[in-house]
Amino acid sequence: MQNLTAPDLAQWLADPSRPAPVLLDVREPWEIATAHIAGCVDIPMRDIPARSEELDDEAQIVCICHHGARSANVAMFLEGRGFKHVFNLQGGIDAWSRQVDPKVPLY
Repeated sequence: MQNLTAPDLAQWLADPSRPAPVLLDVREPWEIATAHIAGCVDIPMRDIPARSEELDDEAQIVCICHHGARSANVAMFLEGRGFKHVFNLQGGIDAWSRQVDPKVPLY
């Protein structure tokens, strides 16, 4: 698992020469309703073991949660399942709100 900062993710998403990653939001539905990044695939952390087959194990996947702890656990889990290109968004959506897009609400 590699860690990725919010500004680095923003730069990646803005770079048309790079394939866009899968943004995997592992927060609870109420959290996603409160604040989210457009284009995310929403699978709560508790559902990842049962639903990981919905994800392409060759895709570049950026795991996202509130502050980065749950997403780090999911990233390690996915790597253990054979996923090859997994990243954790350091600081989670909180860092995204503070460092990239202040329109995304803090909670």
